[in-house]
Amino acid sequence: MAVLGIDIGGTGIKGALVDGSGGELLGERFRVRTPRPATPETVAEGVVRIVEHFDWKGPVGAGFPAVVRQGQVCTAANIDDSWIGRNAEAIFGAATGCPFSVLNDADAAGMAEMRFGAGRGRSGVVLVLTIGTGIGSALFTDGRLVPNTEFGHIEMDGKAAEERTSARVRTRRQLSWKRWASRVDAYLQRVAFYLWPELIIIGGGVSKRHEKFLPHLTVDCEIVPARLRNEAGIIGAAAAADGGSGH
Repeated sequence: MAVLGIDIGGTGIKGALVDGSGGELLGERFRVRTPRPATPETVAEGVVRIVEHFDWKGPVGAGFPAVVRQGQVCTAANIDDSWIGRNAEAIFGAATGCPFSVLNDADAAGMAEMRFGAGRGRSGVVLVLTIGTGIGSALFTDGRLVPNTEFGHIEMDGKAAEERTSARVRTRRQLSWKRWASRVDAYLQRVAFYLWPELIIIGGGVSKRHEKFLPHLTVDCEIVPARLRNEAGIIGAAAAADGGSGH
């Protein structure tokens, strides 16, 4: 069964039809630029373009760059502040005529990895981290999502962890992979102290170069690269609309 998944990011809104049973894209992604400012009205217009491109009439899942509770947007980092307090599911549903399931974008990527990727079949505590411009997190216990964790924002040395450990920081400060890995290791040690995960899955752009930093990590749990890469957000959003839980 096909499901439409949409990944709403700070720079682009991407969508694709997804095979609900296998988690594979059923064709090319379609992308539009995220509007500036990214208000509820302008983002809804971009979502409408995605839905119309695929001539879609059924359920839609959307990953969204914010904390989302029961469809309501609670934070606004890479979107306009006017989103706070608004119900994204209702806004997108009214604009498209389709039922929407909206969840945090890192949670969507995590759901994809747990259902179809590196976390498939794994029980216990699993943490999925997307390391890119910032650090997104998705926490699972026995396969069930604990939504809206913000472990990229825990404090380390007086700063949010992602301000020391993100891929953007590595590039900006021209850190070697080994030196950057020591920062990642310190961060993972802190997170593992609180959560005691049995598995950490690292996604985001750095997962493509995992051999450069994973060997330098010393955290006492299994650490593996994500498998679904840039498609994870779309696949996970589709999974949420196809019976997964984004709430």
